[in-house]
Amino acid sequence: MVTAPASARTIAIIEDEASIAAAVAARLRSEGFAVEIAADGPAGVELCERVRPDLVILDLMLPGVDGLEVCKRIQRERPVPVLMLTARDSETDLVVGLAVGADDYMTKPFSMREVVARVKALLRRAEHPPLSGVIRISEVELDPSRRKVRSAGDDVHLTPTEFDLLHYLAARPGRVATREELLEQVWGYDVPSGARTVDSHIRSLRRKLGPEVIRTVHGVGYAVEEGAA
Repeated sequence: MVTAPASARTIAIIEDEASIAAAVAARLRSEGFAVEIAADGPAGVELCERVRPDLVILDLMLPGVDGLEVCKRIQRERPVPVLMLTARDSETDLVVGLAVGADDYMTKPFSMREVVARVKALLRRAEHPPLSGVIRISEVELDPSRRKVRSAGDDVHLTPTEFDLLHYLAARPGRVATREELLEQVWGYDVPSGARTVDSHIRSLRRKLGPEVIRTVHGVGYAVEEGAA
């Protein structure tokens, strides 16, 4: 068994399929991470409260308490990057998962190489948030230094990925970003299946901030209107 150094980042895996949890844990430990595993929802919540992991890999379908409720509970105490895993492959599941605080989403079966890439990308973003002055888009105010968003004077909760996506677009007003560019610059990887993840995050941002904030350029990508501030 690979022993992680004392300074290693801790990852909590909440997954009821023992073979999947063991395989993901073994690969992450080989990459130098410390890994803890829980096999059901209540145990997963308790694990996160006790260990305070740097990142959570969370299955959607769990016994006891499902992954959506677990995600809400562990995000209630403090923001932590969440990579959600599921055997489902519908837009509804994806959107709901992102809405309750998941930062990224993978559908089973998946490659271990891609899991590692996404974990590292999520940790990089959490460690090096973008910094710049306050950006205004119509009634939306984005403060990168405090990672706060307000809309029409009210605070709006965004997941870390939603915040970084909005910041990337808002910092380049009028410029259209392709889905591939957003995957590379915001998520830190580029895979063909990732386009749906980008689209779902955009839908979530529009639901929280209003449909006019981000413009779709059909066949190309997304943009924040120049002069919207």
